[in-house]
Parts: sequence; structure tokens; C-alpha cells
Amino acid sequence: MPTLSLEEDRCTLYLIRHGDCRRDEVKRYIGQMDLPLNAKGRAQARALRKHLAEIPFRRIYASDLKRCQETARIIAGTQGKSIRSQPLLREIKLGYWDGRPQAKIRQYHPEEYRQRGENLIDFRPPGGESFADLQNRVVPAFRELIDREQGSVLLIAHAGVNRAILCNLLGHPLDELFNLPQPFGCLNIIERRGTTLEVKAVNLPVDLHPKPHYIPENFP
Repeated sequence: MPTLSLEEDRCTLYLIRHGDCRRDEVKRYIGQMDLPLNAKGRAQARALRKHLAEIPFRRIYASDLKRCQETARIIAGTQGKSIRSQPLLREIKLGYWDGRPQAKIRQYHPEEYRQRGENLIDFRPPGGESFADLQNRVVPAFRELIDREQGSVLLIAHAGVNRAILCNLLGHPLDELFNLPQPFGCLNIIERRGTTLEVKAVNLPVDLHPKPHYIPENFP
């Protein structure tokens, strides 16, 4: 097989957080709980489809959870691309905490809640993962995906997954992951040229109510 030139060996990856999937207004811990999109989430996915309509994606990938698969199917629209499921890019596993209101965890499990606040990166809820575990799971899977792809690629994942990837690429300490906003339906753009990865944009707003996008101060 002929060797690709630097200009030929490149991939632009559009990394999106799935649309809104909340069932109520209660602030909950949501990890691998398998929720579908709500009406707003479907509208966000349609807005993304319109925004990305001119991009001929070579591949479309998504976490295997319903909210990502549904977002991917809506964005894919009439492009006729199949959705390639990526179980390793599921959201963080939260174990016992998954789906439970944050206020209830704080009330009934104050020691666990305190430990998480003091050690966000390494704390594991009962039966769950830490954010360090999450990053160790998703970054190799992401790198394998982008390293083998060429052209324009779409990836639908989760807030925690996206933040773990972006912290790694930007050289940010993982304990700063919540400084990277990842609202429902946001868009990040990552470019690979040869073996070099560059984050081109973070949290581009493609929502129903656009707002100024966020650019990290220490962009590479």
C-alpha cells in the first residue's frame, strides 16, 4: 500500500455530545443509565443535522447508549451511513449513584459525597469508575479510532467522555475537566495530520439558543 503524504493522511473529527435526555428537572448523576433523547434532545440533533449537512462524513461512530445512537441516527439523516457502535466510549460508570438525585447522595451518603469532592479524579462510587478510570478507558479507544480514519468523521459521545479526551489532548490536568463546558448538543472539532492531533474548537454552540463559544486559554 502506498504511503500517504502529510496532506493526504489527515482526519477531521467532529466530536459531539448527545442531545438532552433528562426526564425531569431534578439534578441527577447520570452515567451509563440508558436513557433515550427527550423532545429537546431530538430538536438539538436536528439542528446539528442542519449545521453539518454539507459535510460528507466517511464514518459515523457513537457510544452504544441510546441517547448517542439516537442523536447519531438523526444527524446522519439521508446520508445513508450506518452507525458504528463504540462501547468503550460509554459515559462514566457510576454504579449505585447512577440515576440518583445529587441531593439524596449528599443527604444519605455524606462521607462518599465528601470523598468525591476531595478527590474528584480517583474517587469511585460503589460499583462505579473514577474519572481516571474513564480517561484510561476512552483515550486509547479514541486514539485508535482517529489514527485509522481519513477525511471527515462524526463521533457522538458523552460529556464525561468528551472532557476526558479534550483534557488529554489539551494537556489539561484531569481535575480541571469541569472547566470545559460540554452542554447537550455541543460540537468540538479535532484534526489529525499524520501523527499530530490539534483541537480546533471546543463547545461550538449548535443549540436552539446559540451563545458565544468557549476557547481554552492555553490552546495548543
